[in-house]
Amino acid sequence: LSPIVELNVGGEMYTTTLSTLKKHPGSKLAEMFTGQPKLRTDSEGRFFIDRPGTYFKYILEYLRSNQVPTQCVQDVYKEALFYDIEPLIKQLEDSPQIFGELVARKQFLACVPNYSENIELMIRIARAEAVASRWSSVIVCVVRTEEVAARCQDALNSLDMDKKSVVKFGPWKAAPGILDLLDCIQMDIEAKGYKISFQPHVAEKGFRFKSHDYLYKFLFTWW
Repeated sequence: LSPIVELNVGGEMYTTTLSTLKKHPGSKLAEMFTGQPKLRTDSEGRFFIDRPGTYFKYILEYLRSNQVPTQCVQDVYKEALFYDIEPLIKQLEDSPQIFGELVARKQFLACVPNYSENIELMIRIARAEAVASRWSSVIVCVVRTEEVAARCQDALNSLDMDKKSVVKFGPWKAAPGILDLLDCIQMDIEAKGYKISFQPHVAEKGFRFKSHDYLYKFLFTWW
């Protein structure tokens, strides 16, 4: 195999050396070029890697000069995981963007029971109510403690009698509060491509507890 290697990464063309690609012997990228190359070639004879080519330049930059990228960090992190470049993975995980997501936010959400399942449930409810409509709304009940969960049961029972679907989050044991969780819900649904906002849901009179302390309405905008 020639010491000079031409690559086609998702349609982006790169030229580098074999030693650069094999700089970290335990990585998946190095294994691609160890022994008989395990890659297909394009019509010009360049080795083809079916990954986003835009971010491969940051991978190459790190392999060449040990420079950790400060741009497109989330996307480069995904590519570093795919190519299994362990030193780059560890350094990116120390960056504010990845550290904040993996250590702070994800660890908090792991304390909220059924968080991911509830996100999917909200989306299913919103889509079911979107027929011939510009908006659809989903009522969310957020209870941080068991005490609040008990106090809001009257409101939930009333909404159930009115055949209104409510998605319940909590309780949880972690420092972040209700608004932090609401922001996370909005962030994760928007990350799936939806346009969404939220506001306190004003329940009918007669509840013994202020409904806006735990009931919120998420509004999905479709067009």
